[in-house]
Amino acid sequence: MDAKIFSLQGKEVGQLSLDPALWDGPVNTAVLVQAVAMYRTNVRAGLASTKTRGDVSGGGKKPWKQKHTGRARAGSTRSPLWRHGGSVFGPRRRDMSYRLPQTIRRIALLESLKGKLRDQELVVLEQLEAASPKTKPFGGLAKTFKAARASVIVLHEPTEALLKSLRNLASFELRQAANLNAFDVLNAHKVLVTTSAFEQLEQRVKEKA
Repeated sequence: MDAKIFSLQGKEVGQLSLDPALWDGPVNTAVLVQAVAMYRTNVRAGLASTKTRGDVSGGGKKPWKQKHTGRARAGSTRSPLWRHGGSVFGPRRRDMSYRLPQTIRRIALLESLKGKLRDQELVVLEQLEAASPKTKPFGGLAKTFKAARASVIVLHEPTEALLKSLRNLASFELRQAANLNAFDVLNAHKVLVTTSAFEQLEQRVKEKA
């Protein structure tokens, strides 16, 4: 299996050999479902909160005496039974994040990249370089590779000049190969990966064994 390597202008400049043991075979969608559920849950703020009877202001005085009124006993006007009273089992602020095992996350990353490769939405680029911070040389990336909506550029160890050159591209978000995850890949229309970043990603997913 081979993947084409493209220049910034969209011309094929070489080929990259792929390991069939990694890139061949069907995409494991079950693992992707687990990974996406985890990443989406982990961005939830968990800020929903209600007040219990101990949090509601007022209600310090007993509404009426305990006996001989003909009415039910009442100790506070802020009881959940009363209007303006506290909630009984309402939501509270909480951390809903959780983590899948590292092996599962690596497999999910591999399967997401495999799916993009099958759909021809993963593009391997020759090494990107920038001597000084200039966005203009990279301005045609979206049009050249038909990135119709939000896409991702994956870099290995970018220089400060390269980061400043790419960060203003409206169609792309920047990711480093060491931190890329399955959700970033699946959420992107196109994934542009430099050759060195692709090699690092291969090394990461090989560690799953």
